[in-house]
Formats: sequence, C-alpha cells, structure tokens
Amino acid sequence: MNALQRFERKLEQAISGVFARAFRSAVQPVEIAAALQRECDNNAQIMSRDRRLVPNRFLVLLAAVDLERLQGYDDAMERELVDQLKDHADTQGYVFTGPVQVDFEAADDLTTGRFRILSRAEASVTDNDQRTRTRAARAVLEVNGTRHPLRAPGLVVGRGTEADLRINDPGVSRRHIEFTVHGDDLEVVDLGSTNGMLVDGTKVGRAGLRDGTEVKIGHTTMTVRITEEG
Repeated sequence: MNALQRFERKLEQAISGVFARAFRSAVQPVEIAAALQRECDNNAQIMSRDRRLVPNRFLVLLAAVDLERLQGYDDAMERELVDQLKDHADTQGYVFTGPVQVDFEAADDLTTGRFRILSRAEASVTDNDQRTRTRAARAVLEVNGTRHPLRAPGLVVGRGTEADLRINDPGVSRRHIEFTVHGDDLEVVDLGSTNGMLVDGTKVGRAGLRDGTEVKIGHTTMTVRITEEG
C-alpha cells in the first residue's frame, strides 16, 4: 500500500466512510492529495543539496457543487491533507517556511469533478521588538497578514533572533534590512544582506517610503501603510 492509498484509507476511517460515499461521483480526496504533492514538487526551490523550499499555503478551488458536498467534512480532510503533505516533505527533503494550511473555495469556472490548486510560500513572522510602546505609530508594516508598527528610530528585519522583526524565510539574512523613522520621513536600508532587496520591483540599497510601498526580501513582500498621525 503506497502513501496515497494509506492517506485515503485513513481519511475514510476517520469519518466512517461517509466522505467517500458523498464524493463517489465527484472530486476524490486522493486526487487532491496527489495534486498537492505535485504542487510541492513543481514549485520546489533549491536551498542546498539536501534541502528545498516548497509552498506552505494551499488553496483548493472546486466547483460549487463539490464544495457543497465537502461541507461538514472539510476540517477532517484538511487535517489529513496537511499530515500527508508533511510526510511527503519529510521523504523529499522539503522545507516549509511556516505552518502548512489547506483551504477550500468555490470557483465559477470549474465543473463538477474538476479542481485547481493555488499555492505560495508564506514565512512565519515573529515580533521581537521589546521597546516600550508609549504612543501610536504613524506607519505600520504589513507582512503575511500581520501588522507591525514603525516607530523611531526604526526596525531591523531579518531571519536571526536579534532582529526586531523575525521572518522565517531562507532567502532572508540574519539582519537583512532596517526601516528607519525620522519624524515624518521613512526609509529602508539594506544591511549588507546576501540577496539584497527590491523596493517596488527595483533592486536598491536604500529608498524612501510612502503609503503602499512594497519591499521584498527573499520570498517575502512587506507593504508600508501610513496611518493617522501618532
């Protein structure tokens, strides 16, 4: 019995076979599991001889009728798919940058029994800034669904524990960039990183910032948002 067969058997046992009967004429769980594995294989990026970075966030798009059949079983299916992806990653030497998540949505252009998968690598973000926050920030940094205040004198972003904002992205240096705050002026400076940074798509060593500016380091994009005066 191969890994996908074990996955299907485990899923059927977890929900007493009800799921398998509900999906008999539609999308099969084992098909989704196999497609998720292929999504990892096709998007693996080499980090070293033994380690490759793969997506950790997956969106499974289904026809509306198939998504309706999934109601009530989606949590169980998501757990089993995540476990299957982790097992596949272990055997292939893949690395996830953050928690693995599988979500389901309806797509109007898909017919019954058809599905599509979208994926991305999304690094986990940890705020290590221990400074006392006595006033509201004039600007914030949006990173992978989280928001972090930009206060004077600034904020160091990197992969190391010494960074104020730590991003678990293998393409990010330990101390990669620094956002500096001087009154109303905001800048970002490369701290001699290995891979550099892109500001609104252009590789630079230093740049001024405005509302909506996008700064990319490694595989992670950060967006500057100017808020009300603090």
